[in-house]
Amino acid sequence: MIFTNDKGKSFRFEQDCLNVWRSSFDKWLADKTAQAGAEVRDDTAALSCKEQDGVVEVTLKCQKVYTEQAKYVIDCEGVAGALKRKLLGHDPQYITTYQTYNQGSIDLDHHFFYAYLQPELSEYDAWFNVKDDQLVLGVSVKDGSKAGYYFTRFISYMQEKHDLRIHKQIKTDKWLMPYIRPGCAIDHGVGRILFAGEIAGFLNPMGEGISAGMESGYHAANSIIQHFDDLASVYADYKEKTANLHNYMKKQWSFVAGMADTFSEMKL
Repeated sequence: MIFTNDKGKSFRFEQDCLNVWRSSFDKWLADKTAQAGAEVRDDTAALSCKEQDGVVEVTLKCQKVYTEQAKYVIDCEGVAGALKRKLLGHDPQYITTYQTYNQGSIDLDHHFFYAYLQPELSEYDAWFNVKDDQLVLGVSVKDGSKAGYYFTRFISYMQEKHDLRIHKQIKTDKWLMPYIRPGCAIDHGVGRILFAGEIAGFLNPMGEGISAGMESGYHAANSIIQHFDDLASVYADYKEKTANLHNYMKKQWSFVAGMADTFSEMKL
């Protein structure tokens, strides 16, 4: 990875990592889940859940709406998920991201992921990487209506600084991620509905949340298994098991804050 901070200074870090397509990775995860004995329901949406008398009633939709009951639910649906919004009655704070996949050329080493922390290029961060010979460029903003404005500025910056040449735009992506605030607060759940991943607040500074989602979801499940009949112990164990993940997340954000004044509030 190569970071460029708000003063234009670059920081280079060399460590092998994988850059995979989420669609393929998610399919692999679903297949592994099925092989382990879980029931995977395609094209099924969780509309709402409600706890009453120690049981959670979940409303689902797949062609038709139906309900099922469970002793516990693990919600790992991402920051834009409907379940938590309905449970708490308000929308979470989030960041809007916008990126494009392109055919073209650029004078940068394709083996690196580049992050740009200059406030003139985005309201959060901007990035560039290469995936299967496609040039991926993106920006993140606090105000979703400004995504196009900052993306245009970022493209102009990359054209000027790195001779970016886009021959054809293949597709675009747009999604939401948590707006992480100082202290990196984590919401572990409400009653018998436990939160994991981004819906709980887990996210690293580069916007990658699937690893934290897998880790926190794994811990939530094990805490339920080990303390099934004691809800207080489930939460105590879940918080203890995710403490290292939470601390690592705070250190990562503090590390970025040490590079760029635009993230100074995140410094420990």
